[in-house]
Amino acid sequence: MFIEQAYRAKHEFWRYLIGSLIIIGFSFIGQLPLTVVLLLKGDILGGGGGSMHSLLESSNLSTNMFTFLILLSFVFALVGIYLVVRFFHKQLLKAIITTRRKIDWKRLLLSFGIVAAYIIATTAYDYYAHPDHYRVNFELVPFAILFVIAVIMVPIQTSVEELVFRGYLMQGFGMLAKNRWFPLLMTSLIFGSLHFFNPEVDQFGNMIMFYYIGTGLFLGILSLMDEGLELSLGFHAANNLTTVLLVTANWTAFQAESVLKDITDPKQAGWDIFVPMLVIYPILLLIFSRVYHWKNWKTKLLGPIDPPLDNIENAA
Repeated sequence: MFIEQAYRAKHEFWRYLIGSLIIIGFSFIGQLPLTVVLLLKGDILGGGGGSMHSLLESSNLSTNMFTFLILLSFVFALVGIYLVVRFFHKQLLKAIITTRRKIDWKRLLLSFGIVAAYIIATTAYDYYAHPDHYRVNFELVPFAILFVIAVIMVPIQTSVEELVFRGYLMQGFGMLAKNRWFPLLMTSLIFGSLHFFNPEVDQFGNMIMFYYIGTGLFLGILSLMDEGLELSLGFHAANNLTTVLLVTANWTAFQAESVLKDITDPKQAGWDIFVPMLVIYPILLLIFSRVYHWKNWKTKLLGPIDPPLDNIENAA
């Protein structure tokens, strides 16, 4: 079982608290280059504005450099995750990724392909249905630079979030509560809450937090039912990578040299934000459950967590 793998490492809950602080510290170190640049070139101390668009304008940075510096903190966070897991918990990094002997790349690529195809298809449909909502933003050289940055850095960003929430903290809260529903709920709430500071929340209102928390819950269900992060890693990478390459807007977290720019005035989020949670996510769960023959849903999502037999024998 995925969470039970933590029993084979140093799994006292205080270690997860300190480990989380160490990972956050590495992330802060990775944010220093952007912070220094904004202080030197921008006007953020003088009230230059708090949105991503205003920060980009005040900094005089190229959009691609700004994107790179935002994503750089996740590279440092990934180093922090490895060091914490390997040396503080005495655990292999693979143990917070999967229960399989090695990472199942076919699972990851299947999830990535389905989600990427869906986003590309729906974006293309919306563009042709509402061409006045978009401006073609494509320029070959800036887009090529963005493509290289995004292909390398965005999967690192999404993998860091999955490793922390669906891997490290899922196991940590599991060791604390000795059940599955608590870590599933807690990681979803924390994951969603951290998106509260995204500029999209300012535009769409607090109701969009249901989407972020619901997405965290969906990714947690994927991880627990499939006994690993491969499907959630593929989903998250496809969602962020295809979105940043296809569409940007002045109010998004990423300001990018995307193919299209959304020029509409965003409205407050309505009931349509529940469509992914009530329609798209259940369909994906159905597809994956059929492909990978998932069973025992209640036990895997809500059941107790017991030490593996070999741990019990060693303790005896």
